[in-house]
Amino acid sequence: MAYTWFILLLVITGTALMLLLLHGTSLGDALHERIPDRPRRRLFVASGSFFLTFAGVRGVVYAIQHQIPPFHFIEIGGRHIHHLVFGIIILLLVGYGWLSEIGTGADDSSILLSRLMSILYGVGAALTLDEFALWLNLRDVYWSREGRASIDAIILFGALLAAGSWGAPLFKRVTKQRKLVRRN
Repeated sequence: MAYTWFILLLVITGTALMLLLLHGTSLGDALHERIPDRPRRRLFVASGSFFLTFAGVRGVVYAIQHQIPPFHFIEIGGRHIHHLVFGIIILLLVGYGWLSEIGTGADDSSILLSRLMSILYGVGAALTLDEFALWLNLRDVYWSREGRASIDAIILFGALLAAGSWGAPLFKRVTKQRKLVRRN
């Protein structure tokens, strides 16, 4: 059960830290300046939390595999609970929130809620896709050759998130700045 609390604590701490960094700091202001539209900002924040969560979870699972205290697998009634379960729950909650237009900008919901929902989406997607090979094989192949499917899924989905946010807006801005420099 300590693993459950540690993962929960990791998610909450990581989410709070990202919110603090993005809200009311120069990093948050730069995000608004570089990526002016709200959907792309949400994609950017989701991709950041996605990659950070993936790295954190891989580190925790590595520690469990190498019996580094205090980490161990979650077991309830003798059954191992995989972290994709928590990812699916988070994705369901975020999906419900976005269906209810919480944090979408469609109403007067705050930018803080928008960022929170984006962070949680990235966390849920990473927790779920990190065990993609489990979906395919219906058995635990996390560190085996077959487990490579999870890494491939992470790379493909992470690239999709990143390209959706960083791609066009950042390249347009760089092109405009280069044109201005050449004219002067």
